[in-house]
Amino acid sequence: MPSFIYLASQSPRRRQLLDQLGVRHELLLPNADGDVAEDAEAIEVPLASEAPARYVQRVTGLKLDAAVARRARRGLPDAPILCSDTTVAWGRTIYGKPEDAADARRMLGELSGRTHRVLTAVALQHGETRSVALSVSKVTFATFTPAQIAAYVDSGEPMGKAGAYGIQGPAAQYVSHLAGSYTGIMGLPLFETAQLLRSAGMLRD
Repeated sequence: MPSFIYLASQSPRRRQLLDQLGVRHELLLPNADGDVAEDAEAIEVPLASEAPARYVQRVTGLKLDAAVARRARRGLPDAPILCSDTTVAWGRTIYGKPEDAADARRMLGELSGRTHRVLTAVALQHGETRSVALSVSKVTFATFTPAQIAAYVDSGEPMGKAGAYGIQGPAAQYVSHLAGSYTGIMGLPLFETAQLLRSAGMLRD
């Protein structure tokens, strides 16, 4: 049984959730000193007319491909590699990470008073075997006032988060209904992730 996994994510929330499962992990991040430069942002650009589910699964696969190559290039010990990506969608509209404060205000204004989906794909590479899973949840926001949006954006909280919000932060006070996986909305659905890790021998029943 492997003694640890690599986590190919800079998200502290995903690290926290793996700790919750009791899984030892090491970070496998791009653009380390002396390594080949990687354009991680380019991977996240949606294709024309791409459906949200297809998008998040494709991006996760590409991120895992890059992580597998990264481990081999750096000559690191072999171990399972876990990768995940989250996106927010209303209909077929994909809401990624906001480019700036104005973009965050736009996203929150469009999601205000509506029910949107949060899709998180998870992929695990173990040797030659790749296992994948998709978590889809629904989140309903109360109607924001312009002042509420402005205050939230001014806090800096929306930056770096799909849909310009984090469910684990102050934005939770505006969630009137949630259906699905809370940890999936955070960025790593623990039920699906645990299933993948069991398949790699990292968790036992």
